[in-house]
Amino acid sequence: MPIATSRGASLYWEKQGQGPALVLGAGLGGVGSYWTPNMAALTQHFTVYRFDQRGTGRSRREAVESIEQMSADLVAVLDDAGLSQAMYLGHSTGGAIGVATALDYPERLSAMMIYASTTHGDAYRRKILGLRSVLFSQLGVEAYAQYSTLLLYPPYWINTHESEIAQSEGVTPDQLGSAEIQASRFDAILNFDRRAELSRIAIPTLVVCADDDILTPRYFSEEFVRLIPGARGHFLPRGGHALSRTEPALFESIAVEFFQGV
Repeated sequence: MPIATSRGASLYWEKQGQGPALVLGAGLGGVGSYWTPNMAALTQHFTVYRFDQRGTGRSRREAVESIEQMSADLVAVLDDAGLSQAMYLGHSTGGAIGVATALDYPERLSAMMIYASTTHGDAYRRKILGLRSVLFSQLGVEAYAQYSTLLLYPPYWINTHESEIAQSEGVTPDQLGSAEIQASRFDAILNFDRRAELSRIAIPTLVVCADDDILTPRYFSEEFVRLIPGARGHFLPRGGHALSRTEPALFESIAVEFFQGV
């Protein structure tokens, strides 16, 4: 079982497939298994690396300090995997980790896809994540998982995937740390704001978001497109925050076309 070490934390990672290196970074849930529905398609074209972020899954369960700390964790995974450079696909919080890495370790990423992420923590996001934190700490992880389902998936998908959702909610307690650890992850993403520096990003960048994403609304992705030189936006009419799961074939075609093109 591959384990990287970063600033005292052990970080689980794994690889699968053949071809150019593509690293996947998950969102607030933090676990590499988020990408399982997409692995069959992506590994046909790339050697795919995925990892459990600090505080989640099979990595060390401890609070995080910042997105920059999690970016250093990503670099530690790259080092442990023997990758001097790789392409990167980040979902939500994982997108912010990619942005921090492109700014602070510019030689390590060759291309980046920012998927359903945020440029900063505004009043809307603070209200949503504040409620998630209260639910976790006062009602428990089961209530947190159920609310997360409503934030990640649009109604049309929830109505046709009841058993899959029940299974996903059922494993949430095994994937997350304590309420305090998850609150530290909320704070990290809400406090992340590198907008003044985004003009320094010099790698091919694609920004993807669904119009019905209520967790990271489209205006954040539009801001990334405005501020990152040469960045392109790809917006979909539906799919919610978990577009890679609700519309996997469409999402995978977008990712494969972009990364093969660079």
